[in-house]
Amino acid sequence: MIVGCVKELKKLEARVGMTPENTREYVKHGHTVLIEKGAGVESSFADSEYVGAGAQVVDSASEVWEKSGMIVKVKEPLPEEYQYLREGQMIYAYLHLAADRRLTEELLKRKVTVIAYETMRDKNGGLPLLKPMSEVAGRLSVQEGAKYLEKPMGGMGLLISGVPGVRRANVVILGGGVVGMNACKVASGIGARVIIFDNNIDRLAYLDDIFGKEIQTQYSTDTAIEKAMRSADLVIGAVLIPGGAAPKLIKKEYLPKMKNGSVIVDVAVDQGGCCETSRPTYHDEPTFVQDGVVHYCVGNMPGAVPLTSTIALTNATLSRGLLIAENGLEEAVRKDPLIATGVNCYKGHVTCQGVADAFDLEYTDFASIG
Repeated sequence: MIVGCVKELKKLEARVGMTPENTREYVKHGHTVLIEKGAGVESSFADSEYVGAGAQVVDSASEVWEKSGMIVKVKEPLPEEYQYLREGQMIYAYLHLAADRRLTEELLKRKVTVIAYETMRDKNGGLPLLKPMSEVAGRLSVQEGAKYLEKPMGGMGLLISGVPGVRRANVVILGGGVVGMNACKVASGIGARVIIFDNNIDRLAYLDDIFGKEIQTQYSTDTAIEKAMRSADLVIGAVLIPGGAAPKLIKKEYLPKMKNGSVIVDVAVDQGGCCETSRPTYHDEPTFVQDGVVHYCVGNMPGAVPLTSTIALTNATLSRGLLIAENGLEEAVRKDPLIATGVNCYKGHVTCQGVADAFDLEYTDFASIG
């Protein structure tokens, strides 16, 4: 198969879908790899490294799209890339379709097959291809939140760890999954007072066992969240419904009751956000202020640390990408049923329940399509 990788067009997205090391593995398995010129530069991978690994570096993205049976990306295609979409083509990337009706409709109209990293679920309900970026985003959320609590950045001027005789920051984390757990690890590690919410008692018990007295776990209800918002200095939105839109846990009416200069980091913004006042921002202008509360809503947070993020991501995506390239999608699914959970669109059908529900579209089970 011809496998292609293009430069990401999303604003200030510095990650790349394949590393030279990935390229070498695809080539070793008999595949042709096309890399758009400069695709890996922002992640510190030179074109010469891809050539050394056996790739063909081409000048134009259009050539990569046109010739490749499978495109390996980081983020979803943008409107300027829709012209390249064609029937039977496979895209292997983060899609987050439940937050993008226009893209979903384009993929269905053009009968593109999309395999979304973020919806692949293992038998235990884990998200192995989302996990590495969730780990990065969770840890980064505290780092960014701490920065925007600084006065010159628009915050109240609070050091998250405090110093002797001065209080530590109150950090509220909504969601106890991979993002929330990693945010909790960093926030508690630097001395913040942490409350973490979840609606899964077993998950709360697990977090309580792991962190002990370092944090407080709390069952998620609207009343409990609203109360916590009033004393919060930093709020991290870490909720996730795989393939679906994020629930709006932070209501607009909570904001006037929060501290002036407090910070919300909405990690769920690429799934629509868990705060009613969130809207996507970018790394060059990552924040805005509403009702005195600083909102950090960058949809591709891990793109701020592209070298770490690219390697972590591609470590997770390589094995199944190779399986798809080597066998075709249908046979790859037979060999590894987990791949089927990542198929969001196939032959003009929506094959992800969360995406269908988000836009009131008909859902079709992938296995039922001939």
